[in-house]
Amino acid sequence: MKDILRQLEERRAAARMGGGERRIEAQHSKGKLTARERVELFLDEGSFEEFDTFVEHDCQDFGMADNKTPGDGVVTGWGTVNGRTVFLFAKDFTVLGGSLSRNHSKKINKVQDMALKMGAPIIGLFDAGGARIQEGVDALGGYGEVFSRNVKASGVIPQISIIMGPCAGGDVYSPAMTDFIFMVKDTSYMFVTGPDVVKTVTNEEVTAEELGGAKVHSSRTSVADGAWENDVVAMTQLRRLIDFLPSNNRADVPERPFFDDAERKEMSLDTLIPENPNMPYDMKELVVKFVDEGDFFEIQEDFAKNVITGFGRLEGRTVGVIANQPLVLAGVLDSDASRKAARFVRFCDCFSIPLVTFVDVPGFLPGTSQEYGGLIKHGAKLLYAYAEATVPKITVITRKAYGGAYVVMSSKHLRGDFNYAWPTAEIAVMGAKGAVEIIHRKDIGNDEKIAAHTKEYEERFLNPFVAAERGYIDEVIMPHSTRTRVARALALLKDKDLDNPWKKHDNIPL
Repeated sequence: MKDILRQLEERRAAARMGGGERRIEAQHSKGKLTARERVELFLDEGSFEEFDTFVEHDCQDFGMADNKTPGDGVVTGWGTVNGRTVFLFAKDFTVLGGSLSRNHSKKINKVQDMALKMGAPIIGLFDAGGARIQEGVDALGGYGEVFSRNVKASGVIPQISIIMGPCAGGDVYSPAMTDFIFMVKDTSYMFVTGPDVVKTVTNEEVTAEELGGAKVHSSRTSVADGAWENDVVAMTQLRRLIDFLPSNNRADVPERPFFDDAERKEMSLDTLIPENPNMPYDMKELVVKFVDEGDFFEIQEDFAKNVITGFGRLEGRTVGVIANQPLVLAGVLDSDASRKAARFVRFCDCFSIPLVTFVDVPGFLPGTSQEYGGLIKHGAKLLYAYAEATVPKITVITRKAYGGAYVVMSSKHLRGDFNYAWPTAEIAVMGAKGAVEIIHRKDIGNDEKIAAHTKEYEERFLNPFVAAERGYIDEVIMPHSTRTRVARALALLKDKDLDNPWKKHDNIPL
């Protein structure tokens, strides 16, 4: 019996070593942790239960019969994050570059199936060289099995991908179908075809970092929802994100003890809006002062900065926050901001996370680049997402809400539940100058008349009361009472029940 137990421990020890000391040292020399180190850092101490520790590939071609390592390049299993169950897989770059084989994919498929069956989030840690070339179509079939399960789980359980090293070729499409992708700065990259292939086909010379590094994908392409400094920060922030998310689409949003006062008044908000309507201010100040303990987890912070998206809590329960940012492009909606906000709204709706929207939007960004880039369809995505959402929706208009952008930003007309406005709100088709130049174009050149018309327009329309008179605004509130009013509204809407008509699936304007 002792010999058997000793053999088991020896085999486990060999599996834990992955590709061996030399490859582990090489991993560390690049500033990266190993797959198992990442798992241990991410999960609650002692909670990891591993599956398929001893699985090996069964390829016999190209000398692979003599090149086998227990685990086959991926660590899989389940554990807990602050006591809540999660499933995960972590690619092990020290074993055959973390490349995907048929048996490697079967290990991932097993945890994908179990996560769906148990209704728990699944996290993928990517650090791999793509498909295992020696296995040919078996590896490609393995990718297809992973992709199919990504689609099946979409909207049912949260799926999160962390790119912690190379992620190329077929490997990129599984993360692309998950809810969130995060990257690690300087050590991770994603692309369909690498720099060598690009040079061969297009004669472009580009580095891996320039082609698909963390900065590119978090600030330019929007493929990544954020980029973290190193593996340790990544695992810490991932734990923080998990705390905001429900386990599945039938579970309630997480509720945790809070040390803030729902009745807290923020008197500084009464002076947040500048006297000059064209002066910017930082909407993040409002967001941070609004959520419990100022704890706000921003999504896509470096992309389309004219709109803010992220998670916070109100009375201990998760809320999704969307807010125009007047500091960037005056908070205008463009194609990128519309796509960013629409995807976030849809995620929240999938998982019954209430939506709180802060509005200060002068309209949609004009120009040929926007129109040629499909602004109409991208803007429609945001409109569609808000109109489709059945979760509690609360909107606060702080200043400008002009034109179609007023309608798009969770207006009462898109089934908003509570729509509030600050006294500084301006709800109109457009700003005074543009409106007067259209309505009174015959008086252009007569400064006195134009000034009089402008003042008349401002007094008539650049306030929240016309909309309030028509019931489009439920109440004009004091800025300092925003947290209290929204908290009460969310408490009232906790058991909201609203269904859309039956359909096989919708057809959002992609």
